[in-house]
Amino acid sequence: MDNLTHSLVGALLGQMGLKKKTGLAMPTLIIAANLPDIDAGCAIYGIESLSMRRGISHGPIALILLPIVLWGVMLAFDRWQARRGKRPAGRLPVHKGWLLVLAYIGCLSHPALDWLNNYGIRLLEPFSHRWFYGDSIFIIDLWIWIALGISVWLSLRRERRAAANWPQPAWIGFTGACGYILANGLITGAAERMASVALEAGGRKDALVVASPPPLAFWKRDIFWRTADRYGTASFVPGVGGNVDLTGRPTGMDDPRIESWAKADPAARAFLFWSRMPVAERDGDAILLRDQRFMHPLAQERFQVRLTAPDTASHRE
Repeated sequence: MDNLTHSLVGALLGQMGLKKKTGLAMPTLIIAANLPDIDAGCAIYGIESLSMRRGISHGPIALILLPIVLWGVMLAFDRWQARRGKRPAGRLPVHKGWLLVLAYIGCLSHPALDWLNNYGIRLLEPFSHRWFYGDSIFIIDLWIWIALGISVWLSLRRERRAAANWPQPAWIGFTGACGYILANGLITGAAERMASVALEAGGRKDALVVASPPPLAFWKRDIFWRTADRYGTASFVPGVGGNVDLTGRPTGMDDPRIESWAKADPAARAFLFWSRMPVAERDGDAILLRDQRFMHPLAQERFQVRLTAPDTASHRE
């Protein structure tokens, strides 16, 4: 998910009452909720970053160590402020145990959210390079922004008015967000089952079917399917049904040049490592590699590689 969503989740957890457990609870929760994205800096490598993102910093080793590092930094910050006489008088005393627990809660919320979309996350890195996908929530969900933002705002407003039930809006927002995620998961499951049944009836057995929610219209599903040699699309709306294109088109991934040419192109190797549903199209003397999930005109340029013969392939020394 995007970092605004992660930050809002951290703030929501604080407003649910966790921020009263220790001093520096709220900044710890918000920072921890974003901490696994320390790998975002690898974006400077362009397409090659696809094989770096959502990997080691989202895996078990990092999720054990990162909260401890943050915990140490927050404790040092509190002591530094105290020595300089800059520690806010109204800040609660820092409880070391609770501060560490909150660092873990915030940090673990990050992969839980990232798993929900279809970009992918390597939850077991470095022990396994396997990608995991939830396919339930679009990577930037306006409705989650609104729900969490309003919940945090209402909770803060009640708190400023010294209302005893100030955590209530945050709890309502948390419950609503969980229900929203569950509903989207059920929609995705129904969409994939519908498409799988239609594809099998149409002779497309053993097809990989991926349902993806479009931006804003969370109740709809864009569906992508592929077999060993063909790929196509479908659509689904709960209560209405769906439409499946059974014809499809060749994936182009049987082109023998792809394997040999990709050996000399780090960007292509990174793309193929990341790609869940790769397709190949001829582009003059080159091959254009894309992923079915990200072929929308607004996204495809960020998720494609132009693969050329080894003597002209782009590569790093």
